[in-house]
Amino acid sequence: MAALRKVTTCLRLLRSSAPVLFSSRKPAVHKAVKWTSIVYTGVASLAVGGGLCAVPFKQVENLSHDSLIKRAASLVTDSSSTFLSQTSLALIDAITEYSKAVHTLIALQKRYLQSLEKLSPTEEDTIWQVIIGQRSQIRDRQDECKRFESTWVSAVRLCETAAEAAYISGAEHAAITVRSNIQVAQSQVEVAQKLSLDSDKKLAETKVMEVERVMQYVASSQNNIEEEEVPEAYLRED
Repeated sequence: MAALRKVTTCLRLLRSSAPVLFSSRKPAVHKAVKWTSIVYTGVASLAVGGGLCAVPFKQVENLSHDSLIKRAASLVTDSSSTFLSQTSLALIDAITEYSKAVHTLIALQKRYLQSLEKLSPTEEDTIWQVIIGQRSQIRDRQDECKRFESTWVSAVRLCETAAEAAYISGAEHAAITVRSNIQVAQSQVEVAQKLSLDSDKKLAETKVMEVERVMQYVASSQNNIEEEEVPEAYLRED
């Protein structure tokens, strides 16, 4: 009996709500058409604006072409500045690693020169293998520096172009900001490059010392060999 009462109650509710449901169909269709119109209008506006993600969807209709161009210029300068920042960091790190490798090689060469006469052939060969490996690492670091420097130069040019475009479009603040970023990046890279040049200078000086020291060692070794080979009778004066 309780179940039958529940079924009867549900049927009564359906009968009472049926007119309301059928009467609401027409406004729902009208509302769907209205929303469809809004969506198509938004898509068209977004297409005209170039699909800029920075433009708020419901404000597109109120923005002029000049405003959209300024916003696009700001996006370009922001992206260019990010590209410049990343390439600057990569280049500075590469130069720093190169300088470290050079200083390591200088230390190895100095140690080799200081103990040249004390080393056994095996020890000398071991040190030379380490020096050769360090020189190979320096060449790899140089190649890395050249690669990042090329990308960094392209980033600087891109930022300069973006700054010019932003200024022409009326986005003066964006142009000033990206030009300031260029100056900061150039000054930071310049400091790193000076350290690299100092390292190269010290390495060249060490190579000169190495050549002179090795030549002296070879000359001294030859003299010792000649003295050992000359008979004692020829060394005495008659």
